[in-house]
Amino acid sequence: MQPYAEMVVHNIGVLATCAGGIKKGRDMLDAGLVEGAAVAVSGGRILAAGREDEVKGAVRTDGRTKFIDAMGCLVTPGLVDCHTHMLHAGSREKELAWKLEGKSYLEILSAGGGILSTVRETRRAGDEILLMQTKKRLARALAHGTTTVEIKSGYGLSVEEELRALRLVRRLQREQPVELVPTFLGAHAVPEECKNEPDRYVDLVCREMIPRVAREKLALFNDVFCEEGVFTVDQSRSILQAGLAHGLRPKIHADEMAGSGGAELAAEVGAVSADHLLHVSPRGVRALAASGTVAVLLPGTAYYLASGHYAPARALIEAGVPVAVASDANPGSCPTEALQSLFNMACLYLRLRPAEVLNAMTVNAAAALGLVGRLGSLEPGRQADLVIWDAPNLDYPAYHFGVNLVRQVIKTGQIIGRGEECAC
Repeated sequence: MQPYAEMVVHNIGVLATCAGGIKKGRDMLDAGLVEGAAVAVSGGRILAAGREDEVKGAVRTDGRTKFIDAMGCLVTPGLVDCHTHMLHAGSREKELAWKLEGKSYLEILSAGGGILSTVRETRRAGDEILLMQTKKRLARALAHGTTTVEIKSGYGLSVEEELRALRLVRRLQREQPVELVPTFLGAHAVPEECKNEPDRYVDLVCREMIPRVAREKLALFNDVFCEEGVFTVDQSRSILQAGLAHGLRPKIHADEMAGSGGAELAAEVGAVSADHLLHVSPRGVRALAASGTVAVLLPGTAYYLASGHYAPARALIEAGVPVAVASDANPGSCPTEALQSLFNMACLYLRLRPAEVLNAMTVNAAAALGLVGRLGSLEPGRQADLVIWDAPNLDYPAYHFGVNLVRQVIKTGQIIGRGEECAC
């Protein structure tokens, strides 16, 4: 007997399934486009996705089935934002003037601004303030088509504050609809109380923070900001190996401000992802390709820092590195929660094609979170996370920028977000 469909999204002009697993090389140009399509859903999972006549012939429906008319518009998987720093207190709009005066990111950090100023505000904030502010950010992300978000700690930089942040992420997962993936980033910066003893702080991260995070099962990943003036390659290696010893999979902020050897370290430790990579070396590119580590590119940060320098996306793709694109949503270097808004930017500045951007924001982003077999694509058995766009085709979101083009968001088969009426 044919399976019963609780929901059918029909009259889809163009369906982008992003099916087929992690995308590399020329496969990134294949977004699995189907015209005249439908998607059938039951139990929060995809039953069938493809041509409308084939989908409707493959499932049973009745008066209880919810039919959603896509009105000839584009439907894609929900966006997966695989690198964010959304849990923090306050904002840093005053730093914009400093940037305009020519101060660099690391100069602001060394003067006690940047990450450390957010650490001070976050430590002072109560739990309810942090929850309220983060819920607002997640609601904005959802409204712009993001259904899964990675959230890093890293604005506590003490044992109890880092644990508090990750416990709040766990609570947020219960209290709002966006799916959250927690990452421990105790090695985001050296706190002021250890500024002259960075190795003592590294020891604290390795010997106290990581074991307690693992014991409470508060995070899936362990990240480190491997950068000149932050954590050296040797310090980063120690932190990532300590995480591995406690079951936390490695991630790394690599080669953002300068070529630090972060990409090579990511490959050495088998990191799930290496993120930023503005200054990755040719050797680092080869190492990432050989290791299968996902390169997570963050064009919004390069744009906001006005460096004029972006990650070499085309070289990474041509080398066979799986490439993802994320927002890096944070209060200092990329204050936006709208991953959708980076679609145009990824095309213009990373030189990605629209299909490559969509794959980078869905199936490859899911791979950067270890979730590629569960979400990030629209194929039978996958989680039913969909976005209906006010767009007639996949090129349109790359072309029409600066406005929210989301019409409707569906998460695990439930309508949880609604944008403007479709006018394809």
